[in-house]
Amino acid sequence: MTVFLNNNNHESTKQWSIFLILSEFLRTMDLQSKRIKSIPESATLAMAAKAREMKQKGIDVISLSLGEPDFKTPDFIIEGAIEALHSGKYFAYPPVNGYLDLREAISKKFKDDNDLDYTPDQIVVSNGAKQSISNVFMALLDPGDEVIVFTPYWVSYTAMILLAEGVPVFIEGNIENDFKASAEQLEKAITSKTKAVIFSSPCNPTGSVFTKEELALLAEVLKKYPDIIIISDEIYELINFSGAHASIGTMEGMLDRTVTVNGFSKGYAMTGWRVGYIGAPGWLAKAANKMQGQMTSANSSIAQRAAFTALTGSKESSGEMARAYLNRRALVHDLLSDIPGIQVNMPQGAFYFFPNVKEYFGKGPINNATDFCMYMLEEARVSLVTGEAFGSPECIRLSYAASEEELKTSIGRIKESLEKIY
Repeated sequence: MTVFLNNNNHESTKQWSIFLILSEFLRTMDLQSKRIKSIPESATLAMAAKAREMKQKGIDVISLSLGEPDFKTPDFIIEGAIEALHSGKYFAYPPVNGYLDLREAISKKFKDDNDLDYTPDQIVVSNGAKQSISNVFMALLDPGDEVIVFTPYWVSYTAMILLAEGVPVFIEGNIENDFKASAEQLEKAITSKTKAVIFSSPCNPTGSVFTKEELALLAEVLKKYPDIIIISDEIYELINFSGAHASIGTMEGMLDRTVTVNGFSKGYAMTGWRVGYIGAPGWLAKAANKMQGQMTSANSSIAQRAAFTALTGSKESSGEMARAYLNRRALVHDLLSDIPGIQVNMPQGAFYFFPNVKEYFGKGPINNATDFCMYMLEEARVSLVTGEAFGSPECIRLSYAASEEELKTSIGRIKESLEKIY
């Protein structure tokens, strides 16, 4: 790298500092593995970090970027963790796949709530659903194996596939069909290299929910390809406004090849406790357990006791949270629908809207969804996430896991900022 230094001492010092920074950056990049270079930073976490930096400087930023409930963990769950602490029983390493009584409770939950027959030995408890999915990909994929990803997708799916040296293959839904890719698209995407399929329902980032009938159509396609594993991410199960939650593992011939992913972060407001789990075919559960044993070992003993309390206790708190989200959904839909140029649908679950904002491309400083989000952060002081991170470059994700007052204020700011350039 060549740097021509200006004769001005001040400018020369400035250029030399830039040269040193760039040199150090390039040196550290050379030290990084190709694996880590192949994946992007999480866009949701990056935007949340920028919002936090601004808040620390005293700037009034409303963050609608993170998928995190704004409710506190219910008191009865906290009490369960406190009792476990005081009991003196949970100070040693737990089993890698989780305490047996917790896995038995999860097995019962799968049967009672989802009509899924996973035995306790088919359950693996992990440090959040993110690790659960990562374990599966690392245990399942060889270099070059393809994974069909329903798009829009949660940001980490593709990164995890790439880390496992797999190849993501995308099939896309759009706002006109509530962002749900079809069975026909699925069949067209299958090749001899297809190893797995992954989707979420209710979906992050769109809030879309696959009906039992739609899942049945997907299952009919997959029956023709018995070696393909289905990964069904159902972490938002308890935040579902469609009337019924359906699991693809209940379809004929699907259970023995379906990994059902769930956890406690969203429905129980336990994001920081980091407890997720899978129900999986026995051979794959053992493989995921083996992977976890070498990477992190078990989930925290006390977090597991909190999870056990949540699962065996009342769902009243979860229901109250879901009802609050339902009210917020109606509020946000009305507010977004009142902004010219924004195309919005009505999500059936989770706590996100995923509006199409392409009409603003080419206006003011906005040329794409990333520019849109940066403009909102700088001009409206509202933190959002670009749809490019979810595989949909015409959209942005907005979380309504915030108070009604914050939602009214933030969307009002968005509207005012867009009026300046529309």
